[in-house]
Amino acid sequence: MVSVREMTEADIPAVSTIRVAGWRSAYAEIVPRSYLDAMSAEQDARQRRSWFGRPRGRVSDLVAVDESGRVSGWVCLGPYRGDGPPPQRSGEIYALYVRPELIGTGVGRALTDAAHLRAAELGFSTTWLWVLKDNTRARRFYEHAGYTADGAVTSDDYDGIPLEEVRYVRYP
Repeated sequence: MVSVREMTEADIPAVSTIRVAGWRSAYAEIVPRSYLDAMSAEQDARQRRSWFGRPRGRVSDLVAVDESGRVSGWVCLGPYRGDGPPPQRSGEIYALYVRPELIGTGVGRALTDAAHLRAAELGFSTTWLWVLKDNTRARRFYEHAGYTADGAVTSDDYDGIPLEEVRYVRYP
């Protein structure tokens, strides 16, 4: 059984550990090993702490916790950050990570459902996200959650290797 709640500052070490482990697991065959090896939960936590204390407007961090209170996943959402066609009242899921050993147990679904509820509470009429083109497991997950690729593509550089991301949208 999992429940979802607001992230607290005390959750930062667990969230950073989940994020780094999630990258190393999900992107092992996609992102250059040098980039993944350079990631550190401690460095991520330092940066996350600096963000956490600042006013963040309509940005929301939610964590999934198990029955013992252990953080098992994290989602971050807020206003759409892109330019161009998305309508003004658009939200975006910036990040969604689950402890790799818990993938397929419903934690990601619980976080996604909670993110959709929060997006509605924040007044977002649509929700967008970007996912690495070659991350087929994540793409299937989002498609099952009602997202559709809209044809937009961008590219980011990871240790000199450009990797394509595709944009997905979900309407209420």
